[in-house]
Amino acid sequence: MKKHIAKLLKDESAQGATEYILLLVAVVGLLALFRGQITQQVENMIGKLGEQINLFNNQ
Repeated sequence: MKKHIAKLLKDESAQGATEYILLLVAVVGLLALFRGQITQQVENMIGKLGEQINLFNNQ
């Protein structure tokens, strides 16, 4: 019985899933925290891309 319990305690197969979940929670938290700044940067990039497309089409 002691060997079986020791084997269960040493089993780390589920540890990877837990680490991925914690990493996902951290990324979602950062996205929520910096949502406004990220949105502004993406809108700026899309605006610049639109300007460049218009310049290309007008040539």
